[in-house]
Amino acid sequence: MEDLGMRRATWHGRSVLVTGCTGLLGGWLTQALVEAGAAVVGLIRDWVPQSRIVDEGVIERIRSVRGSVDDLALLERVLNEYEVETVFHLAAQTIVRIANRNPVSTFESNVRGTWTVLEAVRRTPTVRRLVVASSDKAYGEHKELPYTEETPLQGRHPYDVSKSCADLLTQAYVATYDLPACVTRMGNLFGGGDLNLSRLIPGTIWSVLRGERPLIRSDGLYSRDYIYVEDAVAAYLSLAEQMEGNPAVVGEAFNFSYERPMMGVEVVEKILMVMERPELSPVILDEVRSEILHQSLSAVKARERLGWRPRFDFDEGLRRTVVWYRQAFEKGIVL
Repeated sequence: MEDLGMRRATWHGRSVLVTGCTGLLGGWLTQALVEAGAAVVGLIRDWVPQSRIVDEGVIERIRSVRGSVDDLALLERVLNEYEVETVFHLAAQTIVRIANRNPVSTFESNVRGTWTVLEAVRRTPTVRRLVVASSDKAYGEHKELPYTEETPLQGRHPYDVSKSCADLLTQAYVATYDLPACVTRMGNLFGGGDLNLSRLIPGTIWSVLRGERPLIRSDGLYSRDYIYVEDAVAAYLSLAEQMEGNPAVVGEAFNFSYERPMMGVEVVEKILMVMERPELSPVILDEVRSEILHQSLSAVKARERLGWRPRFDFDEGLRRTVVWYRQAFEKGIVL
């Protein structure tokens, strides 16, 4: 992470709410905030004992609130009782195939959950800044790449639409109520602690650890931008910090990625190389439907407006990710 001394000066004693704190990004962000001295409140819907913040004891250092992100009364109580100043809204249903199979639950989590957070923040005077997690999927499919923050939001499939809606809802609250909010649109997150093995990177690593050939659900030619979770955490913290000192940042959306789109087969080949198991060639299922073929993000605005630079690159992030899963495998953690 960035200089901890400077980070502690910003966050020490600050009351922060993180929704989705047991997820991949939420867990790493919660840990970073705790290490910076923040008083973190974590909203937890489901108890996940395998999650990083539980397994590594981070959850014992925060205030845990059990409940759903679409419970307005609960959110208002939490924001007021803990006098929350900063909210990171990360809670969401994040798996595309689940959204395609069960769109209603995805819309409940991603759309209703977001407007509930926005409304609770609007009604709570202590909150000074809100960062809402959107996604590169909010842009939908465009022929012109990479996406900039000016690219229209035009999701067509359930997951993509849910993120377009959440993004637009945030913009509506900013424009109508002058809500102090910003939006992040990130490439595919990866890192240690992702328990969703249906995703390409953790699923491939786990298969290799078990001595099995990894599965590629698509034809392997779909391309995506990626970003390692520790770089994503630094992006979230930097954005929130600059919202306080730079009014021109408030209300804006920012893309974050390595600006290096890769096809699924390339990603799997890199993992096999890092894990020294090239003989485990992938099984290509070619069963993906209703997903965007090619996506890539421009992070120029984040570099120029926020001064954001990733500390890692894809290869180093991948090496760190493999280390985490090796350790989890050796400990007998069931994912």
